[in-house]
Amino acid sequence: MEALEIERHRAAIARTDLSRPVRLAIEWAIINNDTTFFDYGCGYGGDVERLAARHYTCAGWDPYYRPDTPRTPADIVNLGYVLNVIEDPEERREALCQAWNLTQKVLIVAAQVLIHDRSNAKIAYGDGIVTRRNTFQKYYEQEELKLYIDEVLQVDAVPVALGIYFVFRDDTEKESFRALRFRSQSLTPRVRTPSKRFEDYQELLTPLIDFVTERGRLPVKGELAETSRLQPFGHPAAGGVCHDAKVSKTAAQSEILLEFGTFRRAYNVILQATDEAEWDAIAYRRSLDILVYLALTQFGKRPGFNQLAPELRQDIKAFFGTYQEACQVADKMLFSLGKPGVVAQTCKQSKIGKLLPTALYVHVSALSELDPLLRIYEGCASRTIGRMDNATLVKFYTNKPKISYLFYPDFDTEAHPALHTSMQIDLQNLNVVYREYDTVANPPILHRKETLVTPSYPLYEKFAKLTRREEKLGLFKNTRTIGTRDGWQQWLEEKGVEIKGDRISK
Repeated sequence: MEALEIERHRAAIARTDLSRPVRLAIEWAIINNDTTFFDYGCGYGGDVERLAARHYTCAGWDPYYRPDTPRTPADIVNLGYVLNVIEDPEERREALCQAWNLTQKVLIVAAQVLIHDRSNAKIAYGDGIVTRRNTFQKYYEQEELKLYIDEVLQVDAVPVALGIYFVFRDDTEKESFRALRFRSQSLTPRVRTPSKRFEDYQELLTPLIDFVTERGRLPVKGELAETSRLQPFGHPAAGGVCHDAKVSKTAAQSEILLEFGTFRRAYNVILQATDEAEWDAIAYRRSLDILVYLALTQFGKRPGFNQLAPELRQDIKAFFGTYQEACQVADKMLFSLGKPGVVAQTCKQSKIGKLLPTALYVHVSALSELDPLLRIYEGCASRTIGRMDNATLVKFYTNKPKISYLFYPDFDTEAHPALHTSMQIDLQNLNVVYREYDTVANPPILHRKETLVTPSYPLYEKFAKLTRREEKLGLFKNTRTIGTRDGWQQWLEEKGVEIKGDRISK
């Protein structure tokens, strides 16, 4: 067979916004104002231009569109949707190695993955396909992509989303990032009984309050300066800490110890003005976060204690005493999921989420509030696949080992939003089934949205109020047809009811 001349440059995509891998790297503070960025195989250079407009230090090279740009080392290197357009396996491998050689901190690797049947309009070629535009596309299975990266670079790539991996140079930073992904958010307990002593020292005690809220324990000496620098890169909701802030916290630490002698004595003043049970709840939640993280390290090479960030090592000492004890508790939880009926029973007992005959539906904002067994179960999927972009709900099947991520773009604004996209993961073989509903004539819709979130969700009361009014009008009695947009609308017409926004009129 005569070799085809593939026109790789025609695979470049002209985007109107940042690519998904780069956007996720910014959200996770992998790319920040203190890092340098290099786009290896940048195509038209859209990511480079948009990052430069945001004042990031960045550059990009492409063999066709920017061949004269020097390929220079950078903290963050992006290899975004490059591997899948190279038809020669050896050249593909070389591109991955070259990008890794330029990487000083994190390599971002993104490639097309198989999520549904291929189009009949494409023809087979090598280990991929040739498109109508005479470009090559290799479609990976998600787990296949990770195995390929790991084998070529001798690393342990971290999945972030479907087809997107972060590859860390430093093992400690890798484990810190993994732990951060399963970290729940906590609110600082309110001041309930302010004492004169607390009010006199409240400003001085603020760094200590922030630290205990963040980590659920008292700091050890020299640690308070790290309060809001979530290791190692930060968090989507946290932009890191400027130099001056770190200096001020270091000074605050010295002042606290000078005034109170120990952190424990300073903390006792805080307890006089706040509810100790709320602080205990934060500590318990933090201990569960660690157990979820440790349970999921069973799927790869579990890091040694010294490979963990110092803060995480101190967390484990405070909550469990030893690393061995923490791992034993985590493993016991993980292995219990293999027992028949455990997931179904845990779903049925959950006080969070909407339970239907074959599944529990939970809003992504409530995942960290779930029973740790369900958090670990969801982690079994997201640790390999990553969560679907913009997922709104997680569906825990109670009758089969599967999890689905569901996207409802109008969840907050529409009374009964329609399903836009779903991604189902089979936890036995990690097969992914992706489906789009935005072109479906009669998509599924949601009811009783308050059951999907927790009472702390900003719109909880608004959702609950609408549900109460709909119940009063008997709008949920016809359960056979109201689950789709057309069926719901027909039922509303039969009942002589019209819903606009969150208003109901007859």
